[in-house]
Amino acid sequence: MTEPKGQIVSQTANATRTVYSTTSDIVRNLSLVNDEITDTAAKIDEKQVARLAGYVGNTSRIFVAGAGRSGLVLRMAAMRLMHLGLTVHVAGDTTTPAINSGDLLLVASGSGTTSGVVKSAETAAKAGAHIAAFTTNPDSPLAGLADALVIIPAAQKTDHGSTVSNQYAGSLFEQVLFVVTEALFQSLWDNDSQPAEELWLRHANLE
Repeated sequence: MTEPKGQIVSQTANATRTVYSTTSDIVRNLSLVNDEITDTAAKIDEKQVARLAGYVGNTSRIFVAGAGRSGLVLRMAAMRLMHLGLTVHVAGDTTTPAINSGDLLLVASGSGTTSGVVKSAETAAKAGAHIAAFTTNPDSPLAGLADALVIIPAAQKTDHGSTVSNQYAGSLFEQVLFVVTEALFQSLWDNDSQPAEELWLRHANLE
């Protein structure tokens, strides 16, 4: 049975207030999120993504580094690139080796100023590795370190009065980052001869 719009579908309470959602809230915000992702993804420079893809497809090892939700998105990207047969490491994991000349560091930071991410990029640059970065800020320290740069024109997480997005904090950046990294993987796979069944053999079996 279809719920009438306006019916409360979720409600929680604490000592000071009640928080709830209605069906109409969900309908409206599904459309909001979808429209913002679509509009923002359409504004990305495809040549920037293609340049970044060239680095990903022509390196011996890939390292990914990001903080918070952006870091989680890059972990998902790392899994897909591993499925493709590439050697991928996540910065901070206990088995991640040292980055060296010829390697690629893939990083993301909406502001381009996240201290740990910028430090990772600086370390990679000193080691002679290439750096591929996603950010909203072309004038940021992270952008200045990048060999391949993709600008995602979304609001930064501290820009609470932004007219770019009605969503909270850096949600739009993280959502579009996921879409772009999925498109990156799909594009690399389009030009690879491996069938899906072969990629699946690399999927984790210790889950």
